[in-house]
Amino acid sequence: MNIIVNGGTRGIGIEVVRILAGDFNNNLIVTGRNETILKSLENKYSNVRSIAIDLSDIDSQTEMFSKNVYAHFDRLDILINMAGLLINKDFDTFSNKEARAIIETNFIGPAAIIRLLRPLMVKGSHIVNISSMGGFQGASKYRGLSYYSASKAAIACLSECLAEEFRESGINVNCLAIGAVQTEMVEEAFPGYKAPVGAGEMAEYVAGFALKGNKYFNGKIIPVAVTNP
Repeated sequence: MNIIVNGGTRGIGIEVVRILAGDFNNNLIVTGRNETILKSLENKYSNVRSIAIDLSDIDSQTEMFSKNVYAHFDRLDILINMAGLLINKDFDTFSNKEARAIIETNFIGPAAIIRLLRPLMVKGSHIVNISSMGGFQGASKYRGLSYYSASKAAIACLSECLAEEFRESGINVNCLAIGAVQTEMVEEAFPGYKAPVGAGEMAEYVAGFALKGNKYFNGKIIPVAVTNP
């Protein structure tokens, strides 16, 4: 399968890459901001190529990204939008620059990636957007995560909308609203908190869902949480 993991240089994302790259029937393109980690993944796995990209500035990188993807893939079976940015601070203290960075990274950027890659997708392709329980309607909300949670709610809603738009093409779109997982992002948001699930464990679920979940789900926002956060 041809797979793109958008945001695969840390946390759950890098573990998803390791799992999927372990099957040499898969060909992966991995994106992220950390070029050192991207190169290390390429060196470790012969079926991984990487593209360094910052989703908070997607407009300036659109041409470069498209050129690289289309040079390697003539079709795309799976897109996993893992990239995320979290800034934990009270709403009143946010600057517009910080707010835009979160929204661009968590919503505008992934949406743009889907639009750019849509021509490569065929019947049976699967888009998996990663949201958060913070963006899941009715779930507990936490102080300091206003923009993060709102941006994750937006990508969840987009998933429902695109599932309907792409239905006739046979492209399935789903969203996983992930709860507390022991990652750098959770540690930054909740210092000292110990999540009940590790990044590798959650990555196994995400990778498996990306490969097979479109057989059973389309247009769904699925909470994946033991605890919240």
